[in-house]
Amino acid sequence: MTPAEPLDLVADSAERLAVLLGAGLPAAVAWRQLAATQPDDATLALAADAAQEGRSIAGSLRSAKHVNSGTAAWSAVCCGIEISERTGAPLVPVLTGLSGALREQAQARRDVETALTGPRLSARLVLALPVVGMGFAFLLGANPLVALLSSPAGLVCLTTGLALLLCGALWSRRLVRRAEPPPGLVGLEEDLVAMAVTAGAPVGHALDLVGSVLARPQDRAGSPAIEAAVRLATGAGVPVAGLLSGEARLQRRRAATEARRRAEALAVLLLIPLGACILPSFLLLGVAPLLLSLVSSTVL
Repeated sequence: MTPAEPLDLVADSAERLAVLLGAGLPAAVAWRQLAATQPDDATLALAADAAQEGRSIAGSLRSAKHVNSGTAAWSAVCCGIEISERTGAPLVPVLTGLSGALREQAQARRDVETALTGPRLSARLVLALPVVGMGFAFLLGANPLVALLSSPAGLVCLTTGLALLLCGALWSRRLVRRAEPPPGLVGLEEDLVAMAVTAGAPVGHALDLVGSVLARPQDRAGSPAIEAAVRLATGAGVPVAGLLSGEARLQRRRAATEARRRAEALAVLLLIPLGACILPSFLLLGVAPLLLSLVSSTVL
């Protein structure tokens, strides 16, 4: 499963639930109908049971973090549902907004995965160079293992080559992971504050509410983007919810652009472990055994 698929699955569930609720179905019936379409999704089953029993759906979703593969996405939906439960905000627009945000993030992840495909394949091919070198040595009639294990110089080449190969593999993997987009939904805090404000909560109360939903430390205020949007809305006399929603979309676009930039730069960065570790390992494990075999045969 690609990193974008859990986001798409949760976005589909949120959108379908919004359609069912918008059609006038009670929450318990809507959740049960949605769970029936995805019998393997334990998260939906827990939420349906909670709605049937009149318990908090957000609390049930939080308890399903280790059950569903789309933990980060369901966590975002859970936060939106909790905001709706605690402020009385209509759940349909909340689910619709979160579904759109999840789809934006899923598309960004697909773009990044596409950009990372080439560098990842290059890294794997490069890591195979030392093994390919040893295979060529066998084809040329030499036995690189005997040459590496039968002399002190061979043992030095073997241990150093393996150490460089391992170092290059770990280095390349770390570079690839750094190029991957971070987990979680970008702009979630701004979206949640906008939802709470739209429901009629004052900005200060909305910030405190969202902070508690996101388990934010009590001594930390909202993000600088939220503070800037609040100042602009107060000075211009316009609703702050629209500014916050726009800021959330802007953050997602910026994060997607930055992730694509890192993915494109990865192809160049992978040249560093190639030159520093993989090529020397290729020489030590593939070329050095040939030389040692020639030297030993000449001496004999």
